[in-house]
Amino acid sequence: MALHSGVVSASNMQHSGNINNMPIHKKTEVHHSLKNEAISALELSNRLHSTLDLEKLLDIYCNESSKKVSFDNLSYKHPTEPFSYESGNRKRHSCQYRLLMGGQNLGEIEFTRSSKFTDDDTIQLEYLLSTLLNPLHNSLMYRQAVINAQIDPLTGVNNRTSYDTCINREISLASRHKNDIALLVVDIDKFKGINDEYGHLFGDCVLRDVAKRIHDCVRNSDMVFRYGGEEFVIILSNTTQKGALLLAERIRSSIEKMTCEYGGNSTSVTVSQGIACRQSNETGEQLFDRADKALYESKHHGRNQSTLAE
Repeated sequence: MALHSGVVSASNMQHSGNINNMPIHKKTEVHHSLKNEAISALELSNRLHSTLDLEKLLDIYCNESSKKVSFDNLSYKHPTEPFSYESGNRKRHSCQYRLLMGGQNLGEIEFTRSSKFTDDDTIQLEYLLSTLLNPLHNSLMYRQAVINAQIDPLTGVNNRTSYDTCINREISLASRHKNDIALLVVDIDKFKGINDEYGHLFGDCVLRDVAKRIHDCVRNSDMVFRYGGEEFVIILSNTTQKGALLLAERIRSSIEKMTCEYGGNSTSVTVSQGIACRQSNETGEQLFDRADKALYESKHHGRNQSTLAE
């Protein structure tokens, strides 16, 4: 049951009213109340501006706002970002708000509890939400900047910087849980010749097409990176040597059947691949080195093939 649904924006949270006709002692009480409210809002704002991490920000907001208005659950979701937040257990009665700032949709937030929200509760919630808008906007901008810094702008897959971070994390997780992890290094055959014959714009199209074919072949849990130039790396978690080889061949076959077209020109493309499954206590650098050597074995033996590292 939704008791209240509305929009909170940076411009609609102004206090209004006329207290000129109140008795002096009532004016004093109102001014004192507004002063305390302003101080409380300033303290909350300072806490919210202490972090750019979206989850930490919502943790702070949830903890602090629950001191003002009782609720059992707070949930947040963004219309486009793959991020959601939920704290507590959902109950029957709810207040829902869409958050706007400068015409930008910052997401939707919902409060739920067992008992109905009163008018005073919703007024207080809306006032508290007004302090969230600016730090939430900053956190979303920061999050997007971090994501953009980890994406290769040409192909849309993760970049080398992202790889360096992810491989160490995935190896740590594999070691902790005693899981298999494999690395697949993919290199486009004779890519320099493609650039020389058709131009770099055509070469860019080849890179995008290859990246898409790779992305279409892998699982959601696999991570694809453009390592540099015409070379891609795929981290395969919970994957045995047999599973890694099957995926490599699926990728190789899919790309071999592809025709790249741009500017009236077209060409077929092949890739060579090296596969390495992590050995006991092997580092990320050592794992990549074995996969890379296996890749060069594929190149040496005629290209358009997949080789397992020793």
